[in-house]
Amino acid sequence: MASKSQHNTPKVKSPNGKAGSQGQWGRAWEVDWFSLASIIFLLLFAPFIVYYFIMACDQYSCSLTAPVLDIATGHASLADIWSKTPPVTAKAAQLYALWVSFQVLLYSCLPDFCHRFLPGYVGGVQEGAITPAGVVNKYEVNGLQAWLITHILWFVNAYLLSWFSPTIIFDNWIPLLWCANILGYAVSTFAMIKGYLFPTSAEDCKFTGNFFYNYMMGIEFNPRIGKWFDFKLFFNGRPGIVAWTLINLSFAAKQQELYGHVTNSMILVNVLQAIYVLDFFWNETWYLKTIDICHDHFGWYLGWGDCVWLPYLYTLQGLYLVYHPVQLSTPNALGILLLGLVGYYIFRMTNHQKDLFRRTDGRCLIWGKKPKAIECSYTSADGLKHHSKLLVSGFWGVARHFNYTGDLMGSLAYCLACGGGHLLPYFYIIYMTILLIHRCLRDEHRCANKYGRDWERYTAAVPYRLLPGIF
Repeated sequence: MASKSQHNTPKVKSPNGKAGSQGQWGRAWEVDWFSLASIIFLLLFAPFIVYYFIMACDQYSCSLTAPVLDIATGHASLADIWSKTPPVTAKAAQLYALWVSFQVLLYSCLPDFCHRFLPGYVGGVQEGAITPAGVVNKYEVNGLQAWLITHILWFVNAYLLSWFSPTIIFDNWIPLLWCANILGYAVSTFAMIKGYLFPTSAEDCKFTGNFFYNYMMGIEFNPRIGKWFDFKLFFNGRPGIVAWTLINLSFAAKQQELYGHVTNSMILVNVLQAIYVLDFFWNETWYLKTIDICHDHFGWYLGWGDCVWLPYLYTLQGLYLVYHPVQLSTPNALGILLLGLVGYYIFRMTNHQKDLFRRTDGRCLIWGKKPKAIECSYTSADGLKHHSKLLVSGFWGVARHFNYTGDLMGSLAYCLACGGGHLLPYFYIIYMTILLIHRCLRDEHRCANKYGRDWERYTAAVPYRLLPGIF
């Protein structure tokens, strides 16, 4: 979309924290007190939150209040709870090392072949969006292939070879948690050191002068090892999202082992979340143009979050249903399925409309009409002025982030499948609501700085963020 180029005098920032004159694009140059307090809170408490949820299921049948009441009434102490927590084991460490190594192998050493025979699928070598410094990275998009190979091997083992039990993930769930934490902290620390000492693209690094913010939000925009191993793409998609469906399958296998059958709620959770995961990998090339790749730097937020937060808290519904098998009535099950599918349709079609508009430069039809757009421009860190368009037709004319609305509908469906017995499985919809509203605000702050008055024209044309007439 860069049709014309003009030189400007951008501002660059160095490790000593001194700044020049460029407008903000990407994460913050400066850190206010509220951002710093939030960062320190997350660094301190996010690992505890994950542990608390998993411990509550393991020791208190998924009750979030029972551990607190036990401690408050003197029936248990923190030491008692900790002593009952399974430690890391050699078996878990071997399993996790094998898992991550296998995903690295699939990502790095096996070029995509799915795009050669799957109509409509875009894989193989693809270009990402232009970075703030004007760099266009190339990626080997092979996530769908990795997902397929991994799951084929899983089912071959489960039904033919029996090398390991399908319940192996559930049976080692807490020991694997410690392994995931080790990797999350290790890769986040390595990425920070790399950003200071040998960055992939020094022009795309950001230093705030605050250690905690740099560690949390990252310094490097696209840290890489060699030409193709991109930290951000690998950890966003593998090992966490590939594992998501395997984790759910292991939970279903455990439910079958314990109760002799798999409930319709467990099937719903597996199916709806599998649709989301498959959508992610089918559209991995599109993902290269989303906020995670185009805006976020790689730090603890992504490194630890993708290793620990995602696989452990996004799968709480399946874990809950192991301890509380819910059999939904047929009308309830169908209603939840419909909610999830409608949410997915909105999510996918909204993203498809933007992708279609972008690929054709607006020479397409959306809802049977020629799409309308706001012409805008921005300046990258290399001083070049670029031109772009912001879509205001289709779902993008309904709300500025209507894809998030569909995402939230799907998230609610996962939780409703668990019934109303406990709060724990509803953490996901609460978290996703906070996350996506925050992402709306963060993305719009970035776009306001990036596009200036053009962004004001866009928000006047599409006044609502998520819900027309409400927000």
